[in-house]
Amino acid sequence: MKNLSRLLRLMRINFVLVRYNLDEFILAMPWFSPFRFLSFFNPYYWILKNKLTRGERIRLALEALGPIFVKAGQVLSTRGDLLPEDISDELAKLQDQVPPFSGELAKDIIEEALGAKIPEVFSEFDLNALASASIAQVHAAKLLNGRSVVVKVLRPNIKKIIDRDLDLLMILARSAERYWKESRAFKPKQIVEEISHTLYDELDLLREGANASQLRRNFQHSNSLYIPEIFWEVSRNNMLVMERISGIPIHNVAALRASGMNMKKLAERGIEIFFTQVFRDSFFHADMHPGNIFVAYGDLEDPKYIAVDFGIVGSLNTKDQRYLAENMLAFFKRDYQRVAELHVASGWLPPDTRIDQFEGAIRAVCEPIFERPLKDISFGQLLFRLFQTARRFNINIQPQLILLQKTLVNIEGVGRQLYPDLDLWASGAPFLERWLKQQVGPRAFLRKVRENLPFWSEKLPEIPGLIYDVLVEKRREQEEQLFASRQTVERPPSKFIMRRYFMFGVGFAFLAAGISLLFQPVNVILAWAFGGLGLISLLISGLI
Repeated sequence: MKNLSRLLRLMRINFVLVRYNLDEFILAMPWFSPFRFLSFFNPYYWILKNKLTRGERIRLALEALGPIFVKAGQVLSTRGDLLPEDISDELAKLQDQVPPFSGELAKDIIEEALGAKIPEVFSEFDLNALASASIAQVHAAKLLNGRSVVVKVLRPNIKKIIDRDLDLLMILARSAERYWKESRAFKPKQIVEEISHTLYDELDLLREGANASQLRRNFQHSNSLYIPEIFWEVSRNNMLVMERISGIPIHNVAALRASGMNMKKLAERGIEIFFTQVFRDSFFHADMHPGNIFVAYGDLEDPKYIAVDFGIVGSLNTKDQRYLAENMLAFFKRDYQRVAELHVASGWLPPDTRIDQFEGAIRAVCEPIFERPLKDISFGQLLFRLFQTARRFNINIQPQLILLQKTLVNIEGVGRQLYPDLDLWASGAPFLERWLKQQVGPRAFLRKVRENLPFWSEKLPEIPGLIYDVLVEKRREQEEQLFASRQTVERPPSKFIMRRYFMFGVGFAFLAAGISLLFQPVNVILAWAFGGLGLISLLISGLI
């Protein structure tokens, strides 16, 4: 039965491929090259020829294949480093809108998940869906305490549908890699694995709730962004209950202008929120398209954003944060050599990359862009061009950076729709420079020392024992070497080696004591004296 279902689905996929003249990708494989003439017998070849681009045909085919393929296309649209630009741009237009399933069925799913009847949990529940997408749909409701909420419910049997379609996608990906050498540059198996990872993450609504809670905590006292509250006691893996928000959709620019909103401040605040999430929190909402953003009713001169739908989030480690910030600053200073060096130092490019060649490639991309006024430059598109260029140099960009680039494109697009003269660099550069200053210098050093002090204090008593173990092991190795070599040449006295390790141990102890005293209510001069003695002892041990 499973094989029959798979066969029928495969036949449907093949029909859609032919319908949108995508059989050319299959016939391009070496094994099928003798049969390329068959495409001329496809009536759709003549209907669609020169009317639709390949990107448009792929987008329409995914829409025809159903919601899972639509979701897969949306995930693919975030991987501009793997796909050609024309295809990724077209996939970004995919709309995840499907007819809702029965409200009675949604009610049954909720009651089964909670183990209680709807009236026992909600005083009101609207059977008509507020919104419907490929994975879940949303219903309005009220809790018994009167709080207005929305209930997100997974579609019935959605996991089986996803399993079936992902299984077929992986078969197609393996076949493409095996029989079509050109497809390997797009890494089809890696793409399917990423689609799989994203879809299965979205099946766990508690995970989405956890993402929302983290963002809410990060902006708890913020005047710029509001995150709805999650009601954990009535949420489950297949249903999520969240505070219902009210605001003006960000894409309704006419309504925002009519309300008298400060559009310049609103646009700049969006950029501020992006940089705050990326560099202060290292945790960002990665699905900030206009459908997920609202503006709260309230202070028109001090506008506040509201975000929803937290299924996709991203984070960067400290190293990637640092190099990303330095890259952005170097870009706008047109220091292309520094950009190239940072890409190699960050591990994004292989260590044997020719800096001069990569520098030249970056210059060729950036110079035409920088000839325009800063307010007309899209930094998201600049990053995209850079990733496309770096593909020739075997760039190793993590998916989180691609998510970040797409998020930046969305934020820029929204900002310039609100305020066409928005200068991204004027809004972002001070934030980046301030963040970088916080990462270097005496204050950053003391902050890191303070953060690591508890760990050092815990390990400090173990240092003498570890030094003793090292000395014993070193002496044993020397005795073994002496016995094995049976050399008659007099070896350097071991007292020098012992003295060196002794001075090293003393130096480390003095240095640790100085650091510890620095944060105690004692004379600061005494603390620095101990630290200085430690450094001198370490220097002497190095000279020995």
